Amino acid sequence: MNKRNFYVGMGLGLAVGGAAMFAMRPKKSGVKTVVGRTLKTMGEAADAVSDLMGW
Repeated sequence: MNKRNFYVGMGLGLAVGGAAMFAMRPKKSGVKTVVGRTLKTMGEAADAVSDLMGW
């Protein structure tokens, strides 16, 4: 597998996951809280992938 294709796939997966989390958010909470939680989750996922890859 080409590394560039892997990075593009991971980026698209994170973007789609973030959009899905944003779409399924509870209606009562504020937008800032949801965006912060989504970014935190995406950052943790990126860190986990980086650790697995040995970067």
